[in-house]
Amino acid sequence: MRIIKPAWLSHSGEQKDFEVYSCHISPDGKRLATAGGDGHVRVWSTEAIYNAHDPDYTKPRQLCHMSHHLGTIHSVRFSPNGRYLASGADDKIICVYHLDKSPATTTFGTNEPPPVENWKTYKRLIGHDNDVQDLAWSYDGSILVSVGLDSKVVVWSGYNFEKLRVLTVHGSHVKGITFDPANKFFATASDDRTIKIFRFTPPGPNATATDMVNNFVLETTISAPFKSSPLTTYFRRCSWSPDGNHIAASNAVNGPVSSVAIIERTRWDSEINLIGHEGPTEVCMFSPRLFHTVKPDSQDSGVNGAVKGQLVTVIASAGQDKTLSIWNTNTSRPVVILQDLAGKSIADLAWTPDGQTIYAATLDGSVVVVKFDEGELGWVARPEENDRALQKYGASRKGMAIAEDVQGLALENQSKEGESRAVESRMGALMGDATPGECTTKESTTTPMTNGARQPTAAAKPTTNGEAEAGKEAGKEADTRPDNGANKDDEKNKVKEMKARVTVGKDGKKRVAPMLVSSSGTGQSSLPQTQLVGSTSTSKSAQNETPQTTLDLTRPYEGLPKGGISTLLLGNKRKSVAMDDQDLEEPGAKRPANSNSAQAVANNADGSVEPATLVPPQHGIVPTPMFMRPAVLNPAVSFAQARLAVPKIRTHILRPLERGILKDDTTLEEASKTPENIILEAKNDPNPRDPSHVMVTKRGTLLWQEFLPRAVILVTANKNLWCVACEDGSIHTWTPSGRRLLNPIILESQPVILECRDHWLLCITAVGLVHVWDLKSQSSPHPPVSLGPILDIAIMSLNQHSALPGPGVTSAHLNSTGHVIVTLTNGDGFFYARDMYTWQRLSESWWAVGSQYWNSNDTSISALQSTAVGAASSSKDVTKDKDSSEGPTVSSGIIPFLERHTTNEFLLKGRAYALQRIIKNALQRREAEGLEGSVSVAHLENRIAGALQLGAREEFRLYLLMYAKRLGAEGARPKVEELLNALMGGVLQEKPQQQGKTSSGRGWYSEDDEICGWDRKELLKGVVMILGKYRELQRLTVQYARMLDLNLEEASVDAESMDVE
Repeated sequence: MRIIKPAWLSHSGEQKDFEVYSCHISPDGKRLATAGGDGHVRVWSTEAIYNAHDPDYTKPRQLCHMSHHLGTIHSVRFSPNGRYLASGADDKIICVYHLDKSPATTTFGTNEPPPVENWKTYKRLIGHDNDVQDLAWSYDGSILVSVGLDSKVVVWSGYNFEKLRVLTVHGSHVKGITFDPANKFFATASDDRTIKIFRFTPPGPNATATDMVNNFVLETTISAPFKSSPLTTYFRRCSWSPDGNHIAASNAVNGPVSSVAIIERTRWDSEINLIGHEGPTEVCMFSPRLFHTVKPDSQDSGVNGAVKGQLVTVIASAGQDKTLSIWNTNTSRPVVILQDLAGKSIADLAWTPDGQTIYAATLDGSVVVVKFDEGELGWVARPEENDRALQKYGASRKGMAIAEDVQGLALENQSKEGESRAVESRMGALMGDATPGECTTKESTTTPMTNGARQPTAAAKPTTNGEAEAGKEAGKEADTRPDNGANKDDEKNKVKEMKARVTVGKDGKKRVAPMLVSSSGTGQSSLPQTQLVGSTSTSKSAQNETPQTTLDLTRPYEGLPKGGISTLLLGNKRKSVAMDDQDLEEPGAKRPANSNSAQAVANNADGSVEPATLVPPQHGIVPTPMFMRPAVLNPAVSFAQARLAVPKIRTHILRPLERGILKDDTTLEEASKTPENIILEAKNDPNPRDPSHVMVTKRGTLLWQEFLPRAVILVTANKNLWCVACEDGSIHTWTPSGRRLLNPIILESQPVILECRDHWLLCITAVGLVHVWDLKSQSSPHPPVSLGPILDIAIMSLNQHSALPGPGVTSAHLNSTGHVIVTLTNGDGFFYARDMYTWQRLSESWWAVGSQYWNSNDTSISALQSTAVGAASSSKDVTKDKDSSEGPTVSSGIIPFLERHTTNEFLLKGRAYALQRIIKNALQRREAEGLEGSVSVAHLENRIAGALQLGAREEFRLYLLMYAKRLGAEGARPKVEELLNALMGGVLQEKPQQQGKTSSGRGWYSEDDEICGWDRKELLKGVVMILGKYRELQRLTVQYARMLDLNLEEASVDAESMDVE
C-alpha cells in the first residue's frame, strides 16, 4: 500500500489552499477531476500523480482547469463514456463540459501555464433554486441526476440535457445520490433523515418531459437507520455495490454511535451496520470491482475451486473524524484504517476503474491517494463477474431476455396464444383451407369437406376490398347459381393438370413446374392485397360481389351531368357523350378509371369539337339525356374566392330509391327493376315560365307530387326525407309521405352538390360554401364553411395565369354524425372538424408513398380481433349504413374510402412519380428504417385521430390495436406508457387542481368510461394483451393487467405456446 499526497495536487490560492469538495476518476483511469472552493474544476493526469516522487518525470501534471461557476463547486462527475464532465455548485448551476479537439488558449490575466486539454462548456443546466450538492450519471449515461439544498431531485437527459423530471418528495436538503449498476433504481439521501429509492426506465435520445410523466416512480422510503442522525454533515454521499445487492448510506446511527448503514436490495432494510467511526460519516464508496478472497491462480479447477473463490465487495468510508476505513463483506472488522489522513473532514472518495486505488478529497485543500498492492484488498475479479452478478436483476439485457415474474410470463403466453390462432387462420386461408369471410364474420356457417378444408356457404361469401355483401343478396345469388358439382370437378381437373405440367429447362432436363397455391382457384388468400391491383380486376367474381348495403362512398355526388364537375369546369358549350349509367356501377375494368372526370372529347377534321362515341351498352339503347340550357348564375360567383361549376338544367331527372339509398340517374326501364321500385322524378319544362314537376312513384303508383316555380337542378333522398335544389338557389324538403318539412331554404348562390344521410342534409354552393343542417333538430352544427382552404386558394392565387388548374372537388359526403367528407382531384381527402372550425386532412399522397400501412385491408382484422380481448364487432358502427346485416368491416368506412380514392387519383393516374423520387432520394441520404418507420407510425396515429374525430367506432379500435402492435415491436416505451395511461382516462394522473370540478376534456383527455363508443377497460385489455409478449414492456403491462384483474394466475404456461415466435 502506498499513500501519495503531492503538494501540487490542490486548489491553491494566493493566501490559502481552498477546500476540495469533490473528486472523480474518468472511465479510462487517466484523468482525475477535482472541484474546490475557488470555483475551479481541475483535471489532472493520474500518471503524473503516480510518478509524483520521480524527479525525472516531466509530463504535464494539470491537464485543464475551468472556472465557469460563480461559487464553490460541490460535485464533479465524469459520464460513463468519458465524453462529458458535469459539475454542480452553489450558484445553482450545473455545467456540462466536453473535450474539444482544438488546441486550448491561455486565460488572460492568469499566471498558469496553458491547458494541455481543451475542456469547453457544452451546456449550462438551470433547474435548482439553491446549492447543487451532488451529481450522478446512470450507468448507461442516459440520464444525469442532480440534488441540492432546495430539496429537489432533478433528472436531466444524458443525450440533449433537457430537463425530464423534477421530483420534490424530500422534506429537507438532499445531499447524496447513487445509481443502481443494474440501471433499474437510483437512491437519494436527505437531511429529512430518509433515503428514497426511485424506479426508472432509461429514456431514449428523443425523450421529452411529457414522455417521462410516469417514469421515475418512488419505490420505497428508508428511514430506520437515520432516525437520530446529526444534521451537521455537509454531504450524505451514498454508494451502490457493484453486484447490485446493497446500498451503503453514510451518516447513519446505531444507537448513539455513528455508523454506515448497509441496505439490502429488494427488502430495503438495514440489518448490517459498519461501526467504528468516531464522528459522522460524510461519504462512503464501493469499489467498482468484485474481489476474490483467494488468488485465482491457486484455486483448484472444478467445483471445489468455485467454492474456495468467494467473491466479496470492498467499501471505503470517511467523514468528520478524518479517518478513512476500508471494509469488505468477508470480515466484520475493517481491512485498513487510516487515521488523521487529513487536517479536516474528508468530503469525497473516488475509486479507479481497476478497483485498486482510491482518491480522497479533503476540506484542508489536499487530495490523498491510497494505492493498494495486489492481494491487500483481495484479487480483482474479471469484469465478467460483475455482469454475471447483475444478470439476476435484468441488467445489460436489451429486450429483457427473461420474464421478470410469473405474471409477466402468463400475460405473454395469453398474448401469444391469441396470435398463434390468428396465424393458423391466416395460413389456412393462404393454403386454400378457408376464406377471409370466416375470419371476419362470426355469423358465417361452414360445411365440412372431405379434405379437411371448409367451404363457406352463402352467408360467408368472400368479400371484395373488405366490403361484405348483404345477406339477402348473397342468398339470392346462391339460389340462382348453377350447380357447383360440375364446377368443383372442373377445378380439380384444372389443379391436377397444373400440378402435372412439365417444362424443359435450358439443360434439356424435364421438370415439373411449381404451382402457385393462391392462383390455383382452390381458395382465396387472406394476405393483404394491394388496392392498386384490386381496382383494375376484371374477374367475374369481383363484379358479382359489389356491396349493396354498405356505405356508398365510391361515387361522387348525384345530380350533376355526366362527367361531374370537371366537365362543367371545361365550359358549358361542349355536348356530353351518351353513356350507359349502368356500366358506371360495375366495378373493376368495366368502369373507366376516370369515370368521375370529364368525358372523352374528339376533334373533327374541321377543328370543331364533338363528343367521342362510345360502344353501345348491352342492355339496349338508352336515349341521350337532354340538357336544355346552362343555369342562370348568381352575380356573387364573379367575385367569390372559390368558384364551382353549376350543373346544367336537364329535361328529366329519374333516380330510384333502393333500401333507403338513392341510386344514380337512370332510365325508367332500369329503375323499375329495383325490388322496391320507388322512383323520384323531376321534370323541367323547356319554357322557363312553366313550373317544374316533382313526383314520387312506387310500382307505377303516384305517392305524391308537387309543382315548383323554378327549374330543378339537383335531387337527393333517403328513407327519412326527399329534397330538391332549384336554379334560384332554393332548397325544398319533404317528409317520406310528401309533406313539406321546412320553408324553402334560400342560399347565397346555386347549389352544386346536394347530399343527405339519415336526418342530415349537405349542400355546397357555387361560391364554395358548405352548408350542413340537422333536419331532425332543425339546426346547423356549424356556420357555413368555405372550401377555400382545401382548394389551395392561397397557392393558386400567386399564379393567376398558370396553365395548371387548381384541385377540384370530386365528391362530398356526410357520415352518420353529420361530418362533411370531401375528396379532391389531387387525391387528398378532408373532413370538417366542426368543434374546431377547421378542415383536417385524413388522406394524402405522402402516406401513400411513405407508409408501410398503406393499402392494408381487412385481413388484419382477424389477426387483431383474435388476439385482443372484448367484443370484436358491434352494431353501433357509424361509418356503415344502418340497414347492413353483415358484421362491420373497416373497408366500408370513411378512412379506407378516402385512402382508396387517393390511390386511384394519385397513384393510378401517374401523379406519384415526383413524390416517389423525393422519398427515394431521402432514403439514400438517411437510414431507410428511420424514415419509413416514423412515417408508418405517423400514418397510424393520423388514422386513429381521424377515427376518433369522426366517431368511427370499429375503425378506431382496429387502428388502435394495429398502433399498439407497432409500438410494441419498436419498443417505444414512452409512447406505450402514454397510450395506456390515456386509455385509463386519466385515473393514474395527478389532478390536484381538478378536485371538485367536472372534466371538460374530450377524446383521450376525457374521464368518461367510454372512448369513441368503446369501454375503456375493454380497449385497454386488448392493448395489454397485444403488448404482453414484448418483454421489455412487461414491467409496465403487468401493472395494467393487475389493475384490470386479468386472470394471470391460472393462465396456462406451456413450452409450445412460448415458441410461437
